[in-house]
Amino acid sequence: MTALELTGHSLIAGRTVAGTGASFHAIAPATGDELEPSYSQIDVDQLREATAAADEAFPSFSALAPEAHAAFLDSVADEIEKIRDAIVERAMQETGLPNARLNGEVGRTAGQLRMFAGVVRSGLFRGVRIDPAIPDRAPAPRVDIRQRKLPVGPVAVFGASNFPLAFSTAGGDTASALAAGCPVIFKAHSSHPGTSELVANAIARAVASHDLHPGVFSAIFGPGRTVGQALVTDPVIQAVGFTGSRSGGLSLVQAAQSRAVPIPVYAEMSSVNPVFILPGALDDGIEDLATAYVTSAVGSSGQLCTQPGTVFVPEGEKGDAFVAAVSTAIAASTGQTMLSPSIASAWRDGTATRDDHAEVTARGSDGSGPHAPAPVIHSASLEQFMSNEVLHEEIFGAASLIVRYRDVAELPAAAEHLEGQLTATLHLTDADAADAAALLPVLERKAGRILANGWPTGVEVGHAMVHGGPFPATSDPRTTSVGSLAIERFLRPVAYQNLPDALLPEPLKDANPWGVPRLIDGALEG
Repeated sequence: MTALELTGHSLIAGRTVAGTGASFHAIAPATGDELEPSYSQIDVDQLREATAAADEAFPSFSALAPEAHAAFLDSVADEIEKIRDAIVERAMQETGLPNARLNGEVGRTAGQLRMFAGVVRSGLFRGVRIDPAIPDRAPAPRVDIRQRKLPVGPVAVFGASNFPLAFSTAGGDTASALAAGCPVIFKAHSSHPGTSELVANAIARAVASHDLHPGVFSAIFGPGRTVGQALVTDPVIQAVGFTGSRSGGLSLVQAAQSRAVPIPVYAEMSSVNPVFILPGALDDGIEDLATAYVTSAVGSSGQLCTQPGTVFVPEGEKGDAFVAAVSTAIAASTGQTMLSPSIASAWRDGTATRDDHAEVTARGSDGSGPHAPAPVIHSASLEQFMSNEVLHEEIFGAASLIVRYRDVAELPAAAEHLEGQLTATLHLTDADAADAAALLPVLERKAGRILANGWPTGVEVGHAMVHGGPFPATSDPRTTSVGSLAIERFLRPVAYQNLPDALLPEPLKDANPWGVPRLIDGALEG
């Protein structure tokens, strides 16, 4: 068997394992056809093989020296890029997403891994703090206390439907957990199993090439209600990463909290990403602004967690001109293939419900194939929006709601009425500065990322990015799932008091053999 042949089975600690449960096929959303091979699903007993292997791998993997650890992450990126064409070809079949989008995802996935390799080499994430002993301090001596951050243990990661690469097998959750020193058990999404298998095998090749314990990574196929729940409740698992629906995320949170020893679930779930167009932004360039909005709303068939689902637009002549330009652009648009039949069905249900509560401003045309519904924009007054919770619900896909407001002074109260969000966006000019200043404190409480004069789709992978937000955007607003700060989710601090130097871990020894950055008495060493 070559590296690119699909087996239709799980990968458990470097071994291909045929599941004992029912099999399933991926469905090509563009045609509705089944894709070969069929995928066997493991049972709970087989899952325990993966968690036991991860538990065995943790001591050695968590203690890797920085360069060996970073080189492994680089190798995962290299192995993925070696089979870029095969990954993109299969992902196109399984998701209906275009070649350019998927090639971008391969690049983003490899880039995330290399970014985390740099994080490991820098050593800053280890959070080393040293308060040296002061034996002659009065009235009492100070003991020697040294702190570092340790990986929490094996981590479960659930693949996302809308990002078959960047938020799936080797995506942000997996990359940040591996960078922290945590073995990963990845539960593949049933919509793109072949893509997941190809990437999983690339990770396994990197594990083997660095002579790491094979339990560092496993990828499994299994039913969410049994195997998924069993994975979260397995005592070996110490944290969970998830991107998906609110119902799916909350079920994992509930399972994790019901354990004898509860664990954190970092779930990205639901966001309408409000956009506030302030009056000055409509002084000129209305058509360009409308085109940019439509492009952001319908790109990738609207199946992005940062899609602008609610846009606040002033009443009046300029606001009317903006809505007219949006209507023209939407009317000329054509539906794109959605990721799966079930997602397309949920989109149709959601937009049909909204039809009963808001005005249809414009609707595009259906695309080719059975799962490419026409994009749609609805409109409502601010009063309707404030009094109708149906208008606050996320519709995952190419649908958005324009909310018309009379006075910019109404916007802080409207923002207060919103749920937690991944993003909030302001379109403004210098003339809107005072109004924006009044709105910003509310948006800071509501969102993880605040943008000015842009659109929220497109999440830069870097050191300052926050891709998270208050509930229900995520289950824990203190974290991010994108960027180098994501590693913090899978670490915990440990303090060492008065330990002899010979017993201290490498980053805490007086000689600092790993050369990691350290705070000595609160000041950066050196």
